[in-house]
Amino acid sequence: MRLERLNYNKIKIFLTLDDLTDRGLTKDDLWKDSFKVHQLFKDMMNEANVELGFEANGPIAVEVYSLQAQGMVVIVTKNQDTDHDDDDYDDDYIEMQVKLDENADVIYEFQTFEDVIQLSKSLHRMGINGGSVYQFNGIYFLCLDFFADNPVERIVAILAEYGSPATITIYRLEEYGNKIMDGNAVETIQMHFQ
Repeated sequence: MRLERLNYNKIKIFLTLDDLTDRGLTKDDLWKDSFKVHQLFKDMMNEANVELGFEANGPIAVEVYSLQAQGMVVIVTKNQDTDHDDDDYDDDYIEMQVKLDENADVIYEFQTFEDVIQLSKSLHRMGINGGSVYQFNGIYFLCLDFFADNPVERIVAILAEYGSPATITIYRLEEYGNKIMDGNAVETIQMHFQ
């Protein structure tokens, strides 16, 4: 589990599939209202309090984004509504508004463009030629959204050899990142960097 403070009242939590498995959960379990999911959320909030000083009490908004092969991104926002007094809520009470979104994109990050070039050679041999490349904060991101005949697990295994799962959503990349190649990135890289 990785935590990041986005601003004074908002944090981002990235859960890998391994994080979920370690807690006996699957991605599908997160859409259910179960004891294990409540315990996971409580653990996340405790860790956010310890690591980031983010204390979740009272109303909060929770956005859960499922990243196809990487895991989940959870955005937690504290409500700054001054109509509610902190004394109105006991210590274990959290009022949540949950928004769920499943994203079919697979996004991996790479420290150098050379890593993207080497990855593209492997993907091209597998018949994968699509994707888009972004640069954001000095890191390169490859976003793939369609795999044809290749199973996602096989693609993720290749991606993991050269990079690591990104905790950033495609929306943030499109808003703040630099789009270097839009569509057919693997094929374009193959043509120019054989």
